[in-house]
Amino acid sequence: MSSPESFATAPMWGGFIAFVVAMLALDLFVFGGRKAHRVSPREALTWVCAWTSLAFIFAGLLWWYLNGTAGAAVAGKKTLEFLTGYLIEQSLSIDNMFVFVMIFAYFGVPPELQRRVLLYGVLGAIVMRAAMILAGVWLVSQFGWLLYVFGAFLVFTGIKMLVFAEHDPDLADNPLLRWLRSHLRITPEFHGETFFTRQNGVLWATPMFLVLILIEASDVIFAVDSIPAIFAVTTDPFIVFTSNIFAIMGLRALYFLLADMADRFHLLKYGLAIVLVFIGGKMLAAPWLHFPVQWSLLIVAGIIGVSVGLSLAFSRQDQEAQ
Repeated sequence: MSSPESFATAPMWGGFIAFVVAMLALDLFVFGGRKAHRVSPREALTWVCAWTSLAFIFAGLLWWYLNGTAGAAVAGKKTLEFLTGYLIEQSLSIDNMFVFVMIFAYFGVPPELQRRVLLYGVLGAIVMRAAMILAGVWLVSQFGWLLYVFGAFLVFTGIKMLVFAEHDPDLADNPLLRWLRSHLRITPEFHGETFFTRQNGVLWATPMFLVLILIEASDVIFAVDSIPAIFAVTTDPFIVFTSNIFAIMGLRALYFLLADMADRFHLLKYGLAIVLVFIGGKMLAAPWLHFPVQWSLLIVAGIIGVSVGLSLAFSRQDQEAQ
């Protein structure tokens, strides 16, 4: 595993953060993020391709910069770390998609009102991920044995996901939702995309505010899994941060592309669980067994690819049988 120290300079950090802020501003003020509308599959596919392309362009720029400053060996290693981390984070964040589908279905959020609340969800996720990544990197740099704790936690989480893969949580029993409903005045209906509204001079929360809180809470839960997972690949804070952010930024478009087909990927949860067990096992076995980064990339890609392929194949068989 690499050192917690990073090759990235202050201008590189500043440039990447400026890039993220600029993309979010374009989404919000230029590409219709402030206007309620239903995201078409074509629009969603365009954004998925755009964010995937930007991630690979970033990987190319990373290799080009490091090849000129640190040599080809370091450039290849760091670029592979980024790509592997991006694939892991993108794969694990897909589980968020299933949760988003459940939340929107439970509250009956119309498709045209979903885009903006997910954008605010992304903003909150970026801030929370940044804080958790910096805290995680510092802890690992001070207490190296925490990597083995992370590994054991990932193995436990993966096994738990395998056992409860077919279990659908009941939002009505969610403690956070029950607490919010008992402590806030909540309107029975939506008021467009607004989170709060005034009625007779009294401030009320709308159901959209509850949706936002649950989306942010779900990201915290999934970050607890995904951030330790990337430490199996690298502890370089710049690689961890950039791979996480690219995965988060592309998640919203991926949701709109695949939400209507979520039930066709029913085996993907098993694949994600196996990925967590593999990554956690890799971390625990690090003193005795070294996995090259490219092996990890191929194994994770293979597990996800097989689970997606089997999901589509079985879904097609079920449709033909019906």
